[in-house]
Amino acid sequence: MGRFYEVMYIVRPDIADEELDKLIAGFEHTVTSGGGAVRTTEKMGRRKLAYLVRKFSEGQYVLMTIDADGPLVAELERRLRVTEPVIKFITVRMDEETKRIEKLKAIRATRQRNSDRPAAESAKATDEAEEVEAAEPETEEAKA
Repeated sequence: MGRFYEVMYIVRPDIADEELDKLIAGFEHTVTSGGGAVRTTEKMGRRKLAYLVRKFSEGQYVLMTIDADGPLVAELERRLRVTEPVIKFITVRMDEETKRIEKLKAIRATRQRNSDRPAAESAKATDEAEEVEAAEPETEEAKA
């Protein structure tokens, strides 16, 4: 159980809330009985679709975040595909994305900013910059 997934599915807009709750509970049971774990389940409500899907212009969105293996995700997708009220779904593997974000945060944390430097170093850098600026006009005048 080393993978973390987000499963978003869209249910027909004309389904009753009780039936939607049963449908969600069924998918959660599929995950838990297969050896996975459901982190969160969020009903995002009814939203307008970007285009017609099975003659529907609206749908009820549900987002599940799960920890599961590949075969369990394949079984969940199979059940989503054959369940009649589900009109669209997508599964996204998130563990690689979270690893990438953590790596970027670690790299950014190691970089030293000017504001993080001690005052003595900042003053030294400022003095050096002023010396360079003072030396530049003399060379330009000598060229002219």
